[in-house]
Amino acid sequence: MKPRIKTPVVSLRILPSAMTVAAICLGLTSVKMALDDRPTEAMAFLAIAAILDALDGRMARILKATSRMGEEIDSLADAVNFGVAPAFIVYATLLSHSRVGWIVVLLYAVCIVLRLARFNAMLDVDKPGYEKEYFVGMPAPAGAIGAIGPLAAKMQFGDGWWTSETAVVVWMIGVSLLVVSTLPMRKVHTFAVSPNMVAPLLAALAILVAASILYGYITILVIIIAYVIHIPFAIRTRRFLAEHPEVWDDKPRQQRAARRAIRRAQPHRRSSLRLGLRRPGR
Repeated sequence: MKPRIKTPVVSLRILPSAMTVAAICLGLTSVKMALDDRPTEAMAFLAIAAILDALDGRMARILKATSRMGEEIDSLADAVNFGVAPAFIVYATLLSHSRVGWIVVLLYAVCIVLRLARFNAMLDVDKPGYEKEYFVGMPAPAGAIGAIGPLAAKMQFGDGWWTSETAVVVWMIGVSLLVVSTLPMRKVHTFAVSPNMVAPLLAALAILVAASILYGYITILVIIIAYVIHIPFAIRTRRFLAEHPEVWDDKPRQQRAARRAIRRAQPHRRSSLRLGLRRPGR
């Protein structure tokens, strides 16, 4: 009896790497669209590349097709799609006539590469369990969305102070610093959702998808604002976990309850301390 040919399985195992290569092609195509003065298409190709980048790793784990080569290709794809491509898009559409424009986009691209290198170097470092719920610095995809924020504002509202050379340069420097910073950024998939909130969140997701189709530029700006707003909360939560190892093994709901209880107890503690320091007769 002839052995069965497992060609379909082999084909499926190369699917994650094929998705990564396709993402690189789409990211570079977004650069071409920007150079051709087609910013809408440039952002669309970049968005599709980001979606493929988010799916290829999960697909590799599902198909059990993870490999060292696949990991290296994925890192290179991140450098191209979230570092090189947004830098060229911003330069071609907003900073091509600026003296410092090229320096600024180079800074951004280098910061993305440094951030990816640091992420890869920290994969084998032993860390407490709660550290796995946070990125160190802004992740590369979020940095790419942040970088094209001024372009999205221009496409939605036209030219204004948000498209001035000073504003774009300061914005890009700020995004670059967030990328290489050590500020904690919460990973989206680590947020716990209670069962009674599943239906409302799915409805909100449907609204977000519809809004991204009809009002894509507004959606980008809302995502950027929401991400920036979450940073102080992520810093506070991570600081609390670092100071209270006794709650590391608790569920998110229990951790929130412990944080609220400690926060309520702190004012009473400070009041007692002030009363203890007050001199008699005062």
